Amino acid sequence: MKNLFKALLLVVAFATVSFISSEKETITVVIDAGHGGHDFGGKHDDLLEKDLANSISKKIEALNSDKNIKLLFTRDDDKFVELAERTNYINSVKPDLVLSLHVNNNKNVTTNGFEIFVSDKSVTYEKSNELAQKLVLDFEKNTPLRNRGVKKAPFWVLKKSEVPALTLEMGFISNQNDRNYITSEEGQNQIAQTILNFVSNLK
Repeated sequence: MKNLFKALLLVVAFATVSFISSEKETITVVIDAGHGGHDFGGKHDDLLEKDLANSISKKIEALNSDKNIKLLFTRDDDKFVELAERTNYINSVKPDLVLSLHVNNNKNVTTNGFEIFVSDKSVTYEKSNELAQKLVLDFEKNTPLRNRGVKKAPFWVLKKSEVPALTLEMGFISNQNDRNYITSEEGQNQIAQTILNFVSNLK
């Protein structure tokens, strides 16, 4: 009888441990596609930053197959959203992370590469910087874009968000090599998947 009782205890203990170990924490991320509506952002001929940001935002949504990653969006179509409206939304839903998507522009067409910005005016600066340092290495490893590093900037979304927030500048619309990559299906999928893998590893 004692042996049977011990066996039952072991079964219950094993089932409990298995349940705990298989239960994953849900990570909530706000994807903030920059610009929109009358705010084009950077421009090269008919190619607009607002459209690139929205396109890659949609790629992230389409490629996400992890039920433990919850994605929210400040915009999901071509509409203008005030910066204050974006951060009000972010602070109301309190995500684990904000990723603001942009592409760079420069008069010097040889300038190229990706970079990540954080704000030292943010209450979550240290955590934001820690995450940025990890994401910048993931992008360097998984994309052909040149790593321009992590930088500081007083961007509204970064300094007003009460949660960790990063601005990802995904190459230069003014540089032909960067432009070819960030407008390609393969490039956008690589960028989106790199972001999703990074988020998955936060759990």
